[in-house]
Amino acid sequence: MPSLEYLITCLVVVLIPGAGVIYTVSTALVHGRRAGILAALACTLGILPHLLATILGVAAILHSSALVFETLRYAGAAYLLYLAYATWRDRSALAVGGDGATLDIRSLVAKALLVNLLNPKLTIFFLAFLPQFVRPGAGDELAQLLGLSATFMLMTFVIFAIYGLLAHAFRKAVVESQQVQAWLRRGFAASFAGLGANLALADR
Repeated sequence: MPSLEYLITCLVVVLIPGAGVIYTVSTALVHGRRAGILAALACTLGILPHLLATILGVAAILHSSALVFETLRYAGAAYLLYLAYATWRDRSALAVGGDGATLDIRSLVAKALLVNLLNPKLTIFFLAFLPQFVRPGAGDELAQLLGLSATFMLMTFVIFAIYGLLAHAFRKAVVESQQVQAWLRRGFAASFAGLGANLALADR
C-alpha cells in the first residue's frame, strides 16, 4: 500500500498542468467527452516507457549519455512546437452534440503518446522520484516499484480524465463564442510552444 506521502506527492505532480493536460483539454474541447477520455488514457500510456526505463535501469544510461538525452530532448521540443503550429493553424469550428471536427482515433492516440514519450526529463524524474518511496525490508523492491508505478499511472489517468470532462462541460459556452475559440486556440498554441521552448532550453 503506497504511503500517504507518496499519494500526496503524486497528486501534486499530476495536478500541475503540463503538455499532457493541455493536450487532453484541447482534445476534449474539439472532439468531445469520449475523445478527451481517450487522450487521457493515451497520455497515461505514454508514461509507461519512462517508468519501465526507470525500473530496468535504462534511466541511468540516459542520464549518463549526453547524446541520447539531447537527441530525445530536442525531438520532444520539436514535437511540442509542431503541436503549437498545428493548433495555431487549425481553424475548424467546434460543434455541440457531435464530435466536433472529424475524429481520427489513431492520430489522436499517437499524438497523445508522443507528448509524454518524447520527454526524457520524465525518465530522469522517475529515476529520482520512485526509489525514495521504496521501503527496504518491506518485501520485493521490484514489486514495490511496480506498485508505485501503477498507482502513479492510475492517478494520472483519473486526473487527466477529470480535466477532459471539465473541458467538455464548458464546451457549449466555448462553441457559442468564436472569440473564445480563437483565444483558446492561441492559448493552447502558446502553451505548447512554451513547453517546447522550456524543454529545449532547460538544463539537464
